Amino acid sequence: MAGTQAVYVISVAAELTGMHPQTLRIYERKGLVQPARTGGGSRRYSDDDVVLLKRIAELTSEGMNLVGVKRILDLERRVADLEAEVAGLRHQRDGAVSDAIRETRREYRRDLVPLRQTISRYER
Repeated sequence: MAGTQAVYVISVAAELTGMHPQTLRIYERKGLVQPARTGGGSRRYSDDDVVLLKRIAELTSEGMNLVGVKRILDLERRVADLEAEVAGLRHQRDGAVSDAIRETRREYRRDLVPLRQTISRYER
């Protein structure tokens, strides 16, 4: 996944988000973002991290404190997970319904018996 590959050092991530590097460190300490680390311990931010940091900036600019931001981000992740689960269940259900329809049609075809139609005269 291209968005999850950690490639940006903290100064580049800070520039991309319009934030100070210290702000990114604070967000990490608060558990809002978890950048990858190199073997030497340097932070590396991915495109997904940059998008997340921009979302944090949007929420804080609306007056949300960091505790509220964390709660909103957790809820947004949960909603996304649930939407994916529902989509999977719908796909599974649709497949099962399609299979049931096909099986019912096969059964109907087996039950069909050719009917010979003739005209008969009715007499009293």
